[in-house]
Amino acid sequence: MSTPVHRTPTRPSVATLTSVKQRREGSRTGSPSANSAEHAFLRFQSNVGNRAATAAVQRARSTTAEQAAEPAGTTTEQAAEPVGTTTEQAAGGGGAADGAPQRKSYRDRINALLDRFKKNLEPADNAVKGGQTPTNAALTHQAGATADGALKNDAAISGTSAAGWNLLTEATGVVVSGMDAYKNWKDTKQNESGAKHHTAKRKAKVKATDAGVGAVSSGSYGAAIAKEATKVQGAANAATAAEASGALSAVTGVAKGVRALIRVGGAAKKYKELQSLGDAKKVNADLLVRLDQEAHMAVFRANTAQAEIYARLDAAAAHPHEGWQEGVEEAYARFEREYRSIKPADEAYKRAQKEAADLSEVRKYAMTKQKFKMGKETMGGVVGEPAKAAAGVLTLVTATGAMASNPAGWILAAIGAGFVLGTTGYKAGRAATKRYNEKRHPDRYTLEGETPDNAAPRTESLSHALKFWKKVSKGERQAMARKIYGLAAGPDVPGSGSTTPELRQSARQLLIALKAGPDQHNLNTVEEWELTLNDPAKRDAWIAEIAEQLASG
Repeated sequence: MSTPVHRTPTRPSVATLTSVKQRREGSRTGSPSANSAEHAFLRFQSNVGNRAATAAVQRARSTTAEQAAEPAGTTTEQAAEPVGTTTEQAAGGGGAADGAPQRKSYRDRINALLDRFKKNLEPADNAVKGGQTPTNAALTHQAGATADGALKNDAAISGTSAAGWNLLTEATGVVVSGMDAYKNWKDTKQNESGAKHHTAKRKAKVKATDAGVGAVSSGSYGAAIAKEATKVQGAANAATAAEASGALSAVTGVAKGVRALIRVGGAAKKYKELQSLGDAKKVNADLLVRLDQEAHMAVFRANTAQAEIYARLDAAAAHPHEGWQEGVEEAYARFEREYRSIKPADEAYKRAQKEAADLSEVRKYAMTKQKFKMGKETMGGVVGEPAKAAAGVLTLVTATGAMASNPAGWILAAIGAGFVLGTTGYKAGRAATKRYNEKRHPDRYTLEGETPDNAAPRTESLSHALKFWKKVSKGERQAMARKIYGLAAGPDVPGSGSTTPELRQSARQLLIALKAGPDQHNLNTVEEWELTLNDPAKRDAWIAEIAEQLASG
């Protein structure tokens, strides 16, 4: 009797199956010529300040015209980004539940106009603080040391212009911050718990503090105007005005320095909490090993089932018997089941690997944000503002002229202004770069499964980068916020159902370290907090909340 021919299964061979395993991997001279140059410089400063003020007012008027031209009473900026919401809310939706545009109240429209007006003032205001004010202080010292009355008068006129500009910017900021604080306070009443509640509550506190510090700073600039005005008029009470200005300047510097120190402390605490979480790939190493073993076992079982098919065929060939076909069919059915389990097991392992890497990435990003925040607040606030406060104290000492020849006051003022201006310039440069990339490279921060916008031409991107009054809506921070939410969201949220419970829990621990946990959301239990993460309708609010917490201390 001839040996029966083995029937070859229609599924892939052992070699194909095992391949699934392969995956890892001036000096001042005092001469007449020098003095005339100094006079000319001061007049130039005043003229530049006046022209800048005129330009800012014209820009604000053009904004008003645009606002009147927009339908439904919204400005162009408001159409792109709703007033009173964060940039992330604008990017994620944040509109009415039915998608219909909401008409802005007069308060919101006025707030938007004032906010843009303030942002138009800020570039020149920073130049005044970092350049004109210290220069005026130096020339005032030079005038006192050389008894040059004309130079002293010109310096006082220029100082009045500088302080007036500072006061206009600061006072506008106080109004804007106060209105923002009130609006966000109302939002906390409308949303008594959840991500929207915490976002609004935090912003209300920050804006209220901004308004308070701005009010003190406005008083300081008002006193500076009075001081310079008394110099121009040659009033007898010039020393008293200088003392009052120095005292208020010192108080303002100390207040801003203390606030910056508190922010540094908050950022340091958040950094330590993030650091204590550990790297997600190491924390979830057991999970990754288990899933890897399950993927390998799926391949092994499929190989075993296939080998059993051939064993039964060989046995039937050696000892023919009735019903041998049924045994082969059973073995083949088992092989088919095991073969189909290979792909899900392999995908589960690779998905967990990627999610652990993503979680590790966003944790590192959050820690980097806190380090940068500590650096910026230290340079601009903890060091820069107290230096300016010290300069104010020295103004008190030199007000009577006892130390008129000592340049320590204006040197400290220049150092403090340099730190503040340097920090402001760094932040402005980073923001401009982000706005450029937002238009020029929209795919840079587009996550898997998202469709990027079309890349804009270079000229349009540069133009957008220079619009310092606009916020970044599609940058790295917003992308990281979406990534964290996708990992922490519950199984009912589209795209998050396949996340393993272990990695989901790690992502939620990250949210708690970012100060976006149940306590901050005014929720009594962790279960209530987790329900908000499992609600697709709260997605936009959660992404806005996470983006805010990534940037805050």
